[in-house]
Formats: sequence, structure tokens, C-alpha cells
Amino acid sequence: MRIPFIAAAVLSIACADASGQAYRWVDKEGKVHYTQTPPPPDAKAVQKKTFRHGPVETSNLPYATQLAAKNFPVTLYTSTDCLPCDQARALLVKRAVPFKEVGVVTQKDVDEIKGLSGKTDVPLLTVGAQVQTGFQESLYNGLLDSAGYPSSVPQVPIEALRKMEPAAKSPAPAQAQQGAGAPPGSYSAYR
Repeated sequence: MRIPFIAAAVLSIACADASGQAYRWVDKEGKVHYTQTPPPPDAKAVQKKTFRHGPVETSNLPYATQLAAKNFPVTLYTSTDCLPCDQARALLVKRAVPFKEVGVVTQKDVDEIKGLSGKTDVPLLTVGAQVQTGFQESLYNGLLDSAGYPSSVPQVPIEALRKMEPAAKSPAPAQAQQGAGAPPGSYSAYR
């Protein structure tokens, strides 16, 4: 019984109109519906879906960039008042690389980057499973090149490239300080 339901859901999504809009909603009896038209006002758990070719956030970028973003997603860990973080961000924007930016604010964030690199330095760049601490343009370019990101593409506004993670609420954000013994171009995110 479940297979026909799943097949119907997939078929309704696949047959979505040219705009690529579909809705998922639950009626008052608890049944899940997939439609191309907006649900009735009493619908619960309404989700509006947009389907385009390729990932939504990269659909206007060159195919090579879309493919690289799918196979080797980029995340940039940064902190406030960090010049190397600004330089890292600028390089990603210059190369039109879609990326998720995570602000290192809480101790949990510091622990996360320490788990990734063994250090508490920012910026920290991940390209797929590869990790680079600090900012060195040649190393960043090497990672991006090896992942298949084109080295020159039309300029794209940063808003179209960056998906900023909301900072967790914390009573006292970690201060970015020049790390003693940190690699050039990095700041310590550790308090």
C-alpha cells in the first residue's frame, strides 16, 4: 500500500507545472497531500517546494560549479573582526563558489572546528572532506581547483553564493584573537 502512495507523490512532484511549484500539506484527517495548487486554509504542515534543474541555490551558476557544489560542498567558518576571514570570503565570492558560512560564536562552535582541524583557528575552510586552516590564497585555490570549481566565472552577488548559518544565541561571544603559534593568516577562535 505504501509503494503506490510514494509513486503517486513522486509523480505529482515530477509533473509540477513549468514554474516548478509543488505543495506538501496534511489535511484535518492526517492524510498527506502533494499538489500543484495551494492547499486549503485549514491545511496543516504546509511546505512549498520549488523544483529547478540542479540545486536551488546554484541553479543560475555554470554547470561545472553546480556539479562541484553538489559533490564537494564548501563551508567557511569565520569570526567577527577577522581580516583573514574577510579575505577567504572575498576569494570564494570572486570565484563564484557557493558556500555556507558558519559564524564561530559559542564554545560549541569552537569545539566543532577543533574537531575538524585539531585547532581553534579561523578561517577554516572545508571543501568536501578536505580541511584548510587559516587563509593562504594558493592553498584555497588548490582545494577549489581539485574539487572542480572553475577558476574564472561571471561575477555573482554574495547573497546568491553564501548561506549564512544563524549564530546561536550566547551570553558572551568568543573573541577572535591573533593565535599564538597559529599559522599565518589565521585567528584563534578560542577564548
